[in-house]
Amino acid sequence: MTVQTFNRPSAYVDAAREMASSGRPVLARLLAEEAADLTPDPDAKARILAEFPGYSLRQGD
Repeated sequence: MTVQTFNRPSAYVDAAREMASSGRPVLARLLAEEAADLTPDPDAKARILAEFPGYSLRQGD
């Protein structure tokens, strides 16, 4: 088991890809949203969210 350190957007994207490949699309989307939140570039945010389609399940979104 690999311990993941979530200190960069890329760590969240890597985890999102892992969740998507293991059949957990909702968790993948939530991780992608966190990565997007930490990404200052609007184009990069859009690319991250486009890779993990779906709607937000966050409270208040």
